[in-house]
Amino acid sequence: MSDQAVATLGQDLVQVEHLTKYFPVRAGLMQRIVNWVKAVDDVSFTVKKGETLGLVGESGCGKTTVGRSMLRLIEPTSGSVQFDGKDVLKLRGGDLKRVRRDMQIIFQDPYASLDPRVPIGESVMEGLHIHNIGSPKERFEMMLDTLKKVGLEDYHARRYPHEFSGGQRQRIGIARALALRPKFIVCDEPVSALDVSIQSQVLNILNDLQAEFGLTYLFVAHNLSVVEHISTRVAVMYLGKIVELTGREELYRNPLHPYTKALMTAIPVPNPKLKRQRTILKGDVPSPLNPPKGCRFHPRCPVAEKICGEQEPEFREAQPGHFVACWMVK
Repeated sequence: MSDQAVATLGQDLVQVEHLTKYFPVRAGLMQRIVNWVKAVDDVSFTVKKGETLGLVGESGCGKTTVGRSMLRLIEPTSGSVQFDGKDVLKLRGGDLKRVRRDMQIIFQDPYASLDPRVPIGESVMEGLHIHNIGSPKERFEMMLDTLKKVGLEDYHARRYPHEFSGGQRQRIGIARALALRPKFIVCDEPVSALDVSIQSQVLNILNDLQAEFGLTYLFVAHNLSVVEHISTRVAVMYLGKIVELTGREELYRNPLHPYTKALMTAIPVPNPKLKRQRTILKGDVPSPLNPPKGCRFHPRCPVAEKICGEQEPEFREAQPGHFVACWMVK
């Protein structure tokens, strides 16, 4: 989708404001809390109806925690998640159950998310049972229709997870998320464990389903080539914070944050005769137990100055529709 097409998208479906998730570190005989892992620290963004927002960054930067906190698969420490005008973090009981029908997730490891003792047809129908949708016959027909949407056949419904390949299991994971016909799906690295040829098939399925059902995606990934293929806008995370957010074409054409620029140089070039000038970052990612003062990227930043280690940069709109948190971007 081009930057011009971004402007034609619907209004905000999801609004995440100041989302924070700290995990306690316990020690000693009494297991007292001695520190906190700052996995997600004051993250804010929106997801528009019908778009795919890519969320990228190195392993351990907090991408998956953001997605799971939005769905309350893990309880956030603070912040708000507005979905279709409702604050998901304040809902309880039946109200939360109704909203969860519209917010689903595709897990990174499809085998671990499937019950090995249950035929996959039953797994796909589980959500329909929980939400009491249709009669038993109607649920069965809806399950078969959903399997066909992801490229599987009727006879697959009677088979067990171990009888499928990795790509087929990921299709089952997509079918489980799709069965309730949700409005919003968190795709938690759905192709990272698949072969390249299978990755393209799964991505095409996600694109086709989005076009057919008007789905909205948060696509979590660390592969920038995959994100470029499927995303409308892209948010870049580093050590629990979003450092840059803009339209896909704008980000790949004009990255502003030094961390984003370094990531871009790591994308493989398909022509073996061409060589890209790599930006090699020095040192390791700091620990989220004790993140650096000021800009969290400054210990590894090739252009950092004194202010970067003293004050945290504001996440601001540096150019129209292009947000960045960096003192060096004027």
